[in-house]
Amino acid sequence: MKILIIEDELDMLQNMKDFLEKENFVVETADSVYEAQNKIGVYSYDCILLDINLKDGSGFSLLEDLKKNNIEDGVIIVSARNSLDDKLEGLNLGADDYLAKPFHMSELNARVKAVLRRRQFKGNNKITIGNLSIDLDEHEVSIDEKPLNLNRKEFEILLFFTSNQNRLVNKSALAEHVWGDHIDQADSFEFIYSQIKNLRKKLKAADADIEIKAVYGIGYKLVER
Repeated sequence: MKILIIEDELDMLQNMKDFLEKENFVVETADSVYEAQNKIGVYSYDCILLDINLKDGSGFSLLEDLKKNNIEDGVIIVSARNSLDDKLEGLNLGADDYLAKPFHMSELNARVKAVLRRRQFKGNNKITIGNLSIDLDEHEVSIDEKPLNLNRKEFEILLFFTSNQNRLVNKSALAEHVWGDHIDQADSFEFIYSQIKNLRKKLKAADADIEIKAVYGIGYKLVER
């Protein structure tokens, strides 16, 4: 799952980034409205953590732009402004949640996961497709209740496919979502092919009821067998 943190307090930005990366999120950052607009215009995110007071403008105006442009990324406002009016304005503009500073990182983590569950998995913390089960909180996968050992990237790839079941996923979208904006530095998609090859082998060996089908020249699609 991929998160964009928009925050101009650099210590806070780094603390949030470090914590969420330890929770196995792909995290990108922006410290201004301008940088955030550029990233949102190019990449998609599962959740955006948005400060209101930014050095070059208002987080509220950025939130308005997101909604006007029909960008459906989840948004949690993270702000030192704790008035009821600010909370109501943020929620009325389309934010999913409002978290006042200071806060515990564990609460931030819980709020992010709640938004992701509501938006992508109908509020569930477990995903079940056939005999496959994914525990979002524990980052565990099982088939017929037997653990399936996946590395971090294999887990992220599988989760991305399950949230896009029966949809054609192109290679660029998959790479950008799982590896973040570092994908721009890659010369080829060989690292994706390798991870998907291993994941498909593990699913087949465990007799999973799902299959990741290759669509030649375009990408992949997860389907039930």
